Amino acid sequence: MQAGKAAGSRDAGRPLQATMKRGYDVLRDPHLNKGMAFTLEERQQLNIHGLLPPCFVSQDAQVYSILKNFERLPSDLDRYILLMSLQDRNEKLFYKVLTSDIERFMPIVYTPTVGLACQQYGLAFRRPRGLFITIHDRGHIATMLKSWPENIIKAIVVTDGERILGLGDLGCYGMGIPVGKLALYTACGGVKPHECLPVMLDVGTDNEALLKDPLYIGLRHKRIRGQAYDDLLDEFMEAVTSRYGMNCLIQFEDFANANAFRLLHKYRNKYCTFNDDIQGTASVAVAGLLAALRITKNRLSDHTVLFQGAGEAALGIANLIVMAMEKEGVSKDTAIKRIWMVDSKGLIVKGRASLTSEKQRFAHEHGEMKNLEDIVKDIKPSVLIGVAAVGGAFTQQILQDMAALNKRPIIFALSNPTSKAECTAEQCYKYTEGRGIFASGSPFDPVTLPSGQTLYPGQGNNSYVFPGVALGVISCGLKHIGEDVFLTTAEVIAQQVSEENLQEGRLYPPLVTIQHVSLKIAVRIAEEAYRNNTASTYPQPKDLETFIRSQVYSTDYSSFVADSYTWPEEAMKVKL
Repeated sequence: MQAGKAAGSRDAGRPLQATMKRGYDVLRDPHLNKGMAFTLEERQQLNIHGLLPPCFVSQDAQVYSILKNFERLPSDLDRYILLMSLQDRNEKLFYKVLTSDIERFMPIVYTPTVGLACQQYGLAFRRPRGLFITIHDRGHIATMLKSWPENIIKAIVVTDGERILGLGDLGCYGMGIPVGKLALYTACGGVKPHECLPVMLDVGTDNEALLKDPLYIGLRHKRIRGQAYDDLLDEFMEAVTSRYGMNCLIQFEDFANANAFRLLHKYRNKYCTFNDDIQGTASVAVAGLLAALRITKNRLSDHTVLFQGAGEAALGIANLIVMAMEKEGVSKDTAIKRIWMVDSKGLIVKGRASLTSEKQRFAHEHGEMKNLEDIVKDIKPSVLIGVAAVGGAFTQQILQDMAALNKRPIIFALSNPTSKAECTAEQCYKYTEGRGIFASGSPFDPVTLPSGQTLYPGQGNNSYVFPGVALGVISCGLKHIGEDVFLTTAEVIAQQVSEENLQEGRLYPPLVTIQHVSLKIAVRIAEEAYRNNTASTYPQPKDLETFIRSQVYSTDYSSFVADSYTWPEEAMKVKL
């Protein structure tokens, strides 16, 4: 009896969690499992006493154990598998580990390691996570959603696997992206994991290597396109909102360019949706530019921007730059003229054949040019942004020319994974004589200049954007997500960069502060939503920040000790 009291007292002050599950069902549920952190009283009440070793450990000790295992593994893929296995066993501990050192673990659960994990998904596959919906399930998606055990879903990340990072068509192996993305929704933004749902829409793959791979876990036929594809997407959107409500956030991820823009335009004013590759990338890139302006001491509209790449990321960034320039007071036409693009066929100019409507917007009067080095010399940009996944595209000559043209050239090598980066941080600083203002999509180690100064390259990671956006949208029940949300987000991120950060070469707040940044973003989004009457959560909370903080997921264990109490003795007397 004394042991029971002592065990129960350890949970004093912890929130109580009720469950009808007992025995192995508790230990096999990652939402409930605490491993050896269950107290003796909890073990007895949940019928798991004897199913665990006779040892009681704290959550901190469990974190230490995971870290020791993490450190002894030889490769990042092995570390990814370790963390994903932990997520499958003990959800609270998984997020406690992630948030204990987000800067260390983010490159493992997301870029760049998640790209390798997707390529090896057949080998790394341990336990299904999320919902796999195929082209052959048309007419039955509503039924499939009922298979998911949670009735309340506030955020969905969906992909069809056609353009995974810079790696191309990975088909069903692309499921690693929605899983990793939603892990960061929770770790960086505090969105409750049981209210998140990763979805793979499997319509086949055009990747011949996967079709011949005996370990491939998806449909073994070429991608189905056209009306059947559109019907699948329409049914999916309708089924999701019918089951989870019109305010359910649906984030599109890693769709091919043609579908990404088309689906965004089709659904953005009908559902609560956004495309992170287009809008999230745009927001984090513009945040970096706004921070860089504090170094160059001028306005965004004073710059000439050249993009290496003209896909969804480039066009998304360009459109948001135009919006930011307009906010400075210049006209839309003037802003557009400050932006140039290069795709696989060369400089995008008026009269060039086969330009999409999105590319035509940024086509200017100019002779056709193909070589990027010649284009840089001719256009004389002050900002060079790489988003074409062409590794090494920013050559020594290009970087030296940017330094010759500008006192402080702005160079963003945003392609993922690391192997696809247009240049490394070291190359940028070396060939611009330390004057380059650099940001990248994947992480790079700090670089020490010949002068002895150490610079910490800014990582323009979308995780600065989508967790805060999701938290804000979910908290206030935003009905539709406009471009203004992403410009607001960019402004908030840039405001969180200190002068000390800028002096160290950082254009983004340190990743260790990302939960604080996400909260600031969420509060600003909610404030503007209530101001513009686009929120649907009423009554409006008096203190938005306190309200949003109350929505944030806690990585601390709950107590499963029964909420027991007594009645007055008179009321409990047995009546004869």
